[in-house]
Amino acid sequence: MRIRGKVYKCADNIDTDVIIPAKYLNRPDEEYLAQHCLEPLVEQTGQKLTSEHIIVAGKNFGCGSSREHAPVAIKSAGIKCVIAESFARIFFRNAINIGLPLVELKDATKLFNFGDEVEVDFNSGSVRNVSTNNEYRTNPFPEFLQKIISSGGLVKFVQEELRKKYCY
Repeated sequence: MRIRGKVYKCADNIDTDVIIPAKYLNRPDEEYLAQHCLEPLVEQTGQKLTSEHIIVAGKNFGCGSSREHAPVAIKSAGIKCVIAESFARIFFRNAINIGLPLVELKDATKLFNFGDEVEVDFNSGSVRNVSTNNEYRTNPFPEFLQKIISSGGLVKFVQEELRKKYCY
């Protein structure tokens, strides 16, 4: 599993209210959530978030509430991956549960600039800054996590496994 995109850079401690402000949580529509993903940062920086981006963030990305709306907003916005120096644990679990791949990479915000092109190979644990031709190593996803993500999330993974086991 390999993905490529342009860096949308964020700071430390990006909480779930920055990822999707609470005022937008009254509608469960994923497209609606996607339209407002990282809205406070977009307004502050003037840099629009698009589906060609990969988010690169500092420490403690996804801190705050435990609601799944935050990773859902990111995935629904077409973001293929989030690379961060560290993640809030509940955000990490929620992201994997919905099939949004995450990569922990030490000093990520120092290794990439806004707009750099990045390529992530989940099988090998390689993260490459295509713009500077620098490559970094991280732990590859365990096979079971790769299966959950490639299935589109935990529920879809379990459904596929049950179909394999009980439907001939």
